[in-house]
Amino acid sequence: MARIAIGGFLHETHCFVPMRTDYDYYARGGEFPPLARRDEVVERTQGGSFGMSGFLDTIDPSHDLVPLIWGHAGAGGYITDDCFERIVGELVGMLSQAMPVDAVYLDLHGAMCSETFPDAEGEVLRRVRACVGPDIPVVITLDYHVNLTQQIVDNCDGMAVYLTYPHIDRQHTGSRSAKILMRILEEGIPKGKALRRIPFLLPLNFQCTLVEPTKAIIEASVAAEGGEIMNLSYGAGFPPSDLAECGPAVVCHAHSQEAADRTADMLEAMILEREAAFAEPLMTPDEAVTKAMELAKTATAPIVIADTQDNPGAGGTCDTTGMLEALVRLGAEDAAMCVMWDPEAAQAATEAGVGATIELDLGGKHDIPGDKPFHGTFEVTALSDGKFTTTGRSIPGRKINIGPAAVLKIGGVSIVTTSRRMQAYDQDIFKHIGIEPTEQKILVLKSTCHFRADFDPIAAETLVAVAPGAHIVDPREYPYRFLRAGVRLLPMGPEYVPGAA
Repeated sequence: MARIAIGGFLHETHCFVPMRTDYDYYARGGEFPPLARRDEVVERTQGGSFGMSGFLDTIDPSHDLVPLIWGHAGAGGYITDDCFERIVGELVGMLSQAMPVDAVYLDLHGAMCSETFPDAEGEVLRRVRACVGPDIPVVITLDYHVNLTQQIVDNCDGMAVYLTYPHIDRQHTGSRSAKILMRILEEGIPKGKALRRIPFLLPLNFQCTLVEPTKAIIEASVAAEGGEIMNLSYGAGFPPSDLAECGPAVVCHAHSQEAADRTADMLEAMILEREAAFAEPLMTPDEAVTKAMELAKTATAPIVIADTQDNPGAGGTCDTTGMLEALVRLGAEDAAMCVMWDPEAAQAATEAGVGATIELDLGGKHDIPGDKPFHGTFEVTALSDGKFTTTGRSIPGRKINIGPAAVLKIGGVSIVTTSRRMQAYDQDIFKHIGIEPTEQKILVLKSTCHFRADFDPIAAETLVAVAPGAHIVDPREYPYRFLRAGVRLLPMGPEYVPGAA
């Protein structure tokens, strides 16, 4: 029996949006459970769709688990120093009190940046390692969008990275972490570590694991594990994170350095050979709506449009109006979109009641270049308290609270308007408020890729639109401060030159 400390601190940081992610965002919860301490960690994650959930499901029950603190806040702007220090301070403080322990498991993301620490998870792991010393194994779960840094690799002994995007294997990844940790407890800490950094950035739209070239890369990483190889991990990176080591990378932990180097080199070469194959067409709002309307004339299923630059799962504000304006101006019918985050509009609709007509400025509240509020007269066609449980493939079984919500209809367009941000990756966002997605001609979703797990099966065709939004999909437009010189900003694209316009 081993005494294992467990905890987690997750955030995907978009460094180029004006908002900040504060402690209250973790404490109150919403799309994710509120900040959990001690026994609450198990209560709020067991049976759920998190890395911690899969770890708890798989770890040998004879081991003594010591829960510390666990918090998940999705995506957004920089973590404030106050938030970072309070949560990490509690994590390390609880760990210190729990000593001695035989191992540590942490559920992390890998693309967190705080106001002071660009490599925030690396700093978390540095502090944890300083607490437990060099001989206690530390195993972590990481998101597929992780920016794998040298500091992360130096301070852990094994890792499991999501294998899917859309992320439908969060629990499975936590389960893999548990198996890695149990192997280490039996076989000892692996002596070999290899990190290979890929010399180009991958926009999120080019990272989907359902299609090539990434599909084969993931399959190769899985096939190589076993025997001497503890884990062969591929992280696609998160381009909106501003740090030197941003971008895709490969990490291998093995029982010998020779095996780690050989295996990491194999996967690195495979990725480099496929650099030119990473691409996806991107359309303007008018192009996307026009094509969707034409396709819808004969389609027997909805045409889906991804409003990719307003994806709150990548730090978007979830309230831009470019796609809404195009839908209304071009006369789209039987169209529905979500999620439009506008607490004032949701409150006004709630007070007015179903059937009322209200005039207001919807969305556009965050000074995004090229965006503005959409002024119109809307019919309130449905209301909800914003509470429901997801049933889709991306995040099944998650209890959601997006606050008071309303369906506002203008012309042939219905907009699910909420009091809290949420990425549109589950059909139940529509269904819980009375909209059946399969009965719509056009669905507009504020998401980049996660929606595909639940919406691609019901879609006749999926289009990707680039409307004004905080999540710029083209890394050439980011005002990086810390990115390393020489990395290509796109596959086969130009090299980054610090200080260049």
